[in-house]
Amino acid sequence: MAKHKSDSRRIDLKSKLCDSMVALLNQQLADTLDLYTQVKQAHWNVVGPHFIALHELFDKLAEALEEPVDDIAERITALGGVAEGTARTAARQSRLPEFPRGRIDGRKAVTALADRYAALAASTRAAIETAAQAGDADTSDLFTGISRGLDKALWFLEAHLAE
Repeated sequence: MAKHKSDSRRIDLKSKLCDSMVALLNQQLADTLDLYTQVKQAHWNVVGPHFIALHELFDKLAEALEEPVDDIAERITALGGVAEGTARTAARQSRLPEFPRGRIDGRKAVTALADRYAALAASTRAAIETAAQAGDADTSDLFTGISRGLDKALWFLEAHLAE
């Protein structure tokens, strides 16, 4: 948990609030990093008649997750915390289910990713509320922006599932 030195910390948020936000942010960081790796897994292993379209879509979706991951980690450090962003930490702490192993049919890959995006979007909206209720408008705003991006990606995925 973040430890603050009163002589070096100038952010006008209480240490207890910073510590709780760091914990919240690190949880979302683990989930978002995990989603990033799962999207790359889908990108590498998707097969089927829509291979190239999905391969390219998954690569763009993974790329779009890089900025939120960085923003979350930087907010953690701005609050005096330590960003816990290794693959091992993300795997251990993520609340997302594991992505199916091996080659995966395009429709199944899209469904699996849509489920994971929906879960992360829901936990991000909960984080918006948690941060707002705690009195950290900036962290809440950060999560609001991330939520919009997740919803857009989910829309792209769900469009591929429409009959």
